[in-house]
Amino acid sequence: MPLPPARLPLRLGTRPLKRWRWVGCFDEQLLLCAAIAHVGPVPVAWYAVWDRAARTLAERTARRPGVVRLDGSRVRVRDAGVAVDLTLHEGPGVETVSPHGPAPGYAWTRKQGGVRMTGTVRLGDRRLAVDARGIVDDSAGYHARRTAWRWSAGVGVSATGVPVAWNLVAGLHDAAAASERTVWVDGEPHELGPVAFDGLDGVAFAEGGGLRFTLEAARARRERLVVVASDYEQPFGTFAGTLPRAGALRSGLGVMERHDARW
Repeated sequence: MPLPPARLPLRLGTRPLKRWRWVGCFDEQLLLCAAIAHVGPVPVAWYAVWDRAARTLAERTARRPGVVRLDGSRVRVRDAGVAVDLTLHEGPGVETVSPHGPAPGYAWTRKQGGVRMTGTVRLGDRRLAVDARGIVDDSAGYHARRTAWRWSAGVGVSATGVPVAWNLVAGLHDAAAASERTVWVDGEPHELGPVAFDGLDGVAFAEGGGLRFTLEAARARRERLVVVASDYEQPFGTFAGTLPRAGALRSGLGVMERHDARW
């Protein structure tokens, strides 16, 4: 079974390869994401930057190259009035492989939580120095023709002052054990039990407790193409509540996500 960093074939039986890298960076100044995805050989890129002081959202989905570049551990965005240049201080991450769709279909992911991200973001005539933490999602595989998931990812500080991060999902890599569900406490990853999403308003944990989400801004996109369709919503905002292994949150920032795809 080929897995990254090995080169994966563009098809497995009748299923095309899907692959993406998504980076989310979260701090008190701004919440941003940047991503590049491929369905088979067809690329699409997007970014969104929520300026928490100005209360403005800059975002774009682009099919031409150059708007978003994810070169190794560097994130660059160049668009009208927006320039992002971040360096990711990456680690090994948590890898998960799951069967998906008709055999022999499978999917792989590696999640990194609490990754330090440094650099600059320019929004119009404002230039912001960034030294923040975030989430890196690398995924690839031969997913089922119809795939749907709910996801939450974020960073924060516990009530006791410990840095935390989380990656929570239902619908993909969500087996009772050996899932991608992870909470990082002071950099150490711990797998969590199943989670239940209350729409995009919160998440409840099998271990008890939960997170409540307060929306600040949202990126959403719906596409209906000949063979591919996507209905996607990813709001930015704040979190409150209790994380297993970490306890109560003093503060939390990140995203919720709903994605329904036919690919």
